[in-house]
Amino acid sequence: MIKIFEGAMGTSLQAMGIADQPCPEYASVKYPDEVMNIHKAYVDVGADILECNTFGANPLKLAQFGLADATEKINIAGVTAARRAAKKGVEIAGNIGPSGRLIAPLGDLNFDEACESYARQIKALAGAGVDYILFETIIDLQEMRAGVLAAKAMCNLPIICQLTYDAMGRTVTGTDPSTAAAVLEPLGASIIGMNCSLGPEQLLPLVKELALSTTLPISVQPNAGLPFIKAGKTYFPLTPEEMGYWAPKLVEAGATILGGCCGTTPAHIKAIKEAVNNMNPIARTILPTGVRLASRSKSIWLGKGHPTVLIGERINPSGRKAMAAEIKTGNLTSVKREALVQVEAGAGVLDINMGVPGMEQKKLMGHVVGELAMLVNVPFSIDSVEPEVLEAGLRAFAGRALINSVSDKPDVKEKVFALAKKYGAAILVLPLGEKGLPKTTSERIIIAGKLIAEGKEAGLKDNDFMLDPLVLTVASDGQAPSETLNTLQEYGKVFGYPTTMGLSNVSFGLPGREDINAAFYALALASGLNAPIINPCNAKIRMMTEATNVLLGFDNQGVNYSKNYVAAKTIPATAVTDENVLGALAGAVMGGEKERAAHLTLQAFAEGYDPREITAEALVKGMNLIGDDFGAGRTFLPQVMLAAEAMKSAFDALKTKTNVEDLPCLGKVVLATVKGDVHDLGKNIVGALLSNSGFSVVDLGKDVEPEVILAAAEKEKPDIVGLCALMTTTLGAMEETIKLLQQKTTTTIMVGGAVLTQEYAREIKADLYAADGVQAVKLAKKVVE
Repeated sequence: MIKIFEGAMGTSLQAMGIADQPCPEYASVKYPDEVMNIHKAYVDVGADILECNTFGANPLKLAQFGLADATEKINIAGVTAARRAAKKGVEIAGNIGPSGRLIAPLGDLNFDEACESYARQIKALAGAGVDYILFETIIDLQEMRAGVLAAKAMCNLPIICQLTYDAMGRTVTGTDPSTAAAVLEPLGASIIGMNCSLGPEQLLPLVKELALSTTLPISVQPNAGLPFIKAGKTYFPLTPEEMGYWAPKLVEAGATILGGCCGTTPAHIKAIKEAVNNMNPIARTILPTGVRLASRSKSIWLGKGHPTVLIGERINPSGRKAMAAEIKTGNLTSVKREALVQVEAGAGVLDINMGVPGMEQKKLMGHVVGELAMLVNVPFSIDSVEPEVLEAGLRAFAGRALINSVSDKPDVKEKVFALAKKYGAAILVLPLGEKGLPKTTSERIIIAGKLIAEGKEAGLKDNDFMLDPLVLTVASDGQAPSETLNTLQEYGKVFGYPTTMGLSNVSFGLPGREDINAAFYALALASGLNAPIINPCNAKIRMMTEATNVLLGFDNQGVNYSKNYVAAKTIPATAVTDENVLGALAGAVMGGEKERAAHLTLQAFAEGYDPREITAEALVKGMNLIGDDFGAGRTFLPQVMLAAEAMKSAFDALKTKTNVEDLPCLGKVVLATVKGDVHDLGKNIVGALLSNSGFSVVDLGKDVEPEVILAAAEKEKPDIVGLCALMTTTLGAMEETIKLLQQKTTTTIMVGGAVLTQEYAREIKADLYAADGVQAVKLAKKVVE
């Protein structure tokens, strides 16, 4: 049976004129009968699941209205209104939306604070008797992770996770449906889906993608088409009949729960219900076998039937005195360099070890994982023998990580298995017993089997395990490599799980280590190795991996092998010379290397480059390059924000060597969210990008009166006034502000926000329209040029 959600609540409240007194969620307290009647209208046309009027009723959002202390009251009122409208068999979903802030290091919201805010709301909803916890319109995977962790901690209800995607099939922070599934299914989601932003036609291919990526039920709640604005009002073009036309197609694509978001009415829900009334969920394709890991924007499979994946081993200060010393000073330059260089060399996963003696490894691991997750787009292997250090890394990572590792160590293995279950991580099993590494394959198989059984008792599944046969150096035991290869082969026969190991251990203490490693690698691949932990910058290893993928049919006609053959070499950290210091600086900005950007800026200044030349030929160039990649869909908001921070770091370094007045300022921008709109996430992103790109930014905040914006424009005499609106009800305030500014000033006016379009920007006579923060920076640069 296909279940049907109700349709839009917010637009119904707006039509009644009770959506802003002071916020939509408070209508359940102030106008309970009206909210109940909205729900009842959906029940009467066949809705199976009602969504409480609690979308923004988390303490972080309610604090904007001075209502944080009323969190429980508002959520209970929302559930009560829905329950009053429900008839027998109709279920209630506790509706939870985004906090309105981005989680650090992408934003200023602490991960634990996000979890606590959601936990408080979820406790109230669960206590009031909802049947589901529904997260919807979430734009960042890390915030969704915080919500799911909070839900699992507070109740045992089914968890529905709906992200919002753009026309490119990505969330604002770069997650695609397949990656979302790779992270959320093992994390504990019960249903995965999408809502808002797009219409059914645009969401159809995303539902198909999701159906190939998860075994869970799929929910989809499209808008009534792509909205347009006319005379200050937002219109959704699809009629109920047209929504009904698309509903069976969404079911055929894999959806099991349908509904409607913005612009949908009881008539739309009735048409959807009638269109799929006799349909059942389709049988879906079984997922590939193996282990799936993911970053925020990319997922990969490891195991038999998939290409060999290199796990980069070089982010490990053990035995690397220079890196350890640098980390102790708080400088992550070499750590970030290693991450970028290894990914450039072909690493599909990065192993992160922060075993620096004398430092608090828990805090360090969380910080480094958060920073590197912004820098590169590959999954991580969190490497530590301490459970609390592992948890810090898992908590900070916006993806699905691999735990490296678990062995048969009492009192520790139970904690590690619990962490894997809690955070939805994969786990690497080592055949180490209390007496160390057994010499024989049969003994290793017994220990591995024992650990796998214990992991399954803790709630883990077959696609959560990877196995390491462990290898000792051939210099100390001539039979050790053979036993490792035998263990690899037996792992495949007995368990069938993906395998990995630290390949370079085999050559320790011998000359010509690269040759030994390469030979052993070839033998290991033939014995079933899937993902070696190794230095990916080694040319022999890299090309051998690519050659293997050709021969096994993973690289059709050797296209990638041929492309990389000429360039095959060990890739060192970029050498900075007199000829390329500005180019290196541009690369550091583009790569988001804050510490390295500052260092190279000082070097360029010491070599006699003028601050304006450094700015134009390196800093601005680097930001332009990352902006081009963002526009082409090759990189995403986290990387753009990090590049902007690197540029700011470079500017700050210049300030230590020259007068601030001598530094180039690209221009001045006054920013504000217009009167009546309390949302400022998008405006804050634009402000950060502009500021870090060399503009002077005067941020007036949110819910700003037109007269206040005019006064700031007259006082600051900016090159640009930037206006933002997220709510359709505040578009009139934006138009009013523009009229006032144009009557009194000649300042260029740029507008943006989720509800705006290029056409409406023209209609209200704005000078510029920016669809996102990156475009806002580009347009601002053109204005000041």
